[in-house]
Amino acid sequence: MNALLEDLQWRGLLADCTDIEALGARMDQGPITLYCGFDPTGDSLHIGNLVGQLTLRRFQLAGHHPIALAGGATGMIGDPSGKSSERNLLTREQLDHNVASIKAQLARMIDFEAATNPARLVDNADWTAPLSFLEFLRDVGKHFPISAMLAKDSVRSRLAGEAGISYTEFSYQLLQAFDFCHLRQASSCELQIGGSDQWGNITAGVDFTRRKLGETVWGWTFPLITKADGSKFGKTESGAVWLDPQRTSPYRFYQFFVNAEDAKVIDYLKVFTFLERAQIEAIAAEHQANPGARPAQRALAREVTTLLHGEAACDSAIRASRILFGAEIGDTDEATFMDVVGEVPTFDLSADALSGEGSALIELLVQANLCPSKGQARKDIAGGGIYLNNLRCADAAAQVTSGDLLYGRYLLLRKGKRSYAVGRVSDS
Repeated sequence: MNALLEDLQWRGLLADCTDIEALGARMDQGPITLYCGFDPTGDSLHIGNLVGQLTLRRFQLAGHHPIALAGGATGMIGDPSGKSSERNLLTREQLDHNVASIKAQLARMIDFEAATNPARLVDNADWTAPLSFLEFLRDVGKHFPISAMLAKDSVRSRLAGEAGISYTEFSYQLLQAFDFCHLRQASSCELQIGGSDQWGNITAGVDFTRRKLGETVWGWTFPLITKADGSKFGKTESGAVWLDPQRTSPYRFYQFFVNAEDAKVIDYLKVFTFLERAQIEAIAAEHQANPGARPAQRALAREVTTLLHGEAACDSAIRASRILFGAEIGDTDEATFMDVVGEVPTFDLSADALSGEGSALIELLVQANLCPSKGQARKDIAGGGIYLNNLRCADAAAQVTSGDLLYGRYLLLRKGKRSYAVGRVSDS
């Protein structure tokens, strides 16, 4: 079998392929052009979209020619795959904004400047928008038997539900199929990849290209990534994990991966990193020998955060993580510390109260809800369990002044190993 396809299978990145033997034989003859689509339903992709980007990158590293498609046209319709109800339709202005944002995110994972096989970025609005409705029906619609369209899983599941499916979303598979056919003509594209929920749309494109052009093309899908209990990967209590650092900071992004389940972390290393098989197997052995040290989670978080946000942002996220494990704050910058602030309870500080002789530490511990009373605060200090800015405090009579503030406005209080609170001087 083709070496790249074999590696993709080992990584768990094969759900279906229209003809894997024929595809492998074609790839053995020379580089192939492939594409993956990303619909701009929001102004940021999420970590579920990483699988498609990383798979495009794997093909690129093997010498093939990747195309990333931003769905400026299909995004106006909404893909019914995996959805139980109709999406809200977006305006042209919203889509233009989302496409521009997504293009910048794609550039972090796929190399558009490679010397020999640079990736290309296309927008399907460029070839779909100029078509009239009658032209689309004549040139595309006539090639799609209704029986085949109704047989698609994404359509059947919606027809069985109470909400049903509109003609708008029903026609989505025609648009995606048209994309594949157009890219075959315009860019010699022979392969489309996508998540397993895209299988119906991808095979529609394979069939349409054969009928319309008499050309053979292939489809490849990878499984949707899940947690150990089968629930959707990439969701937290606060929502999705986004690729835009303004929506999910590098620190929180790192934290998501460093908290991966033991049962799934090796699978995630295969899918989300470019580590070689021997490296992953070595990490797996180390993890099995000492799972409490979480070597696999730390390797996963480091690799993926560096890939998306860069080495400096990853180092900053690691430093922030260590603060919550008691590391000295040292030369940690304010931006990194602010990530910590977002993870722990906060309470207001008065600049006036900290001036002069300052405020009693025992009072601040009560105010921060770390200790229920001043008496308990004294006992905790005497027992060596209280820290100010991650430095142990041994004096129950200690006063905290403005000179103790981090970055001129913060105090970090800790009781025991993991009970934190941040005092913050207001801007007013």
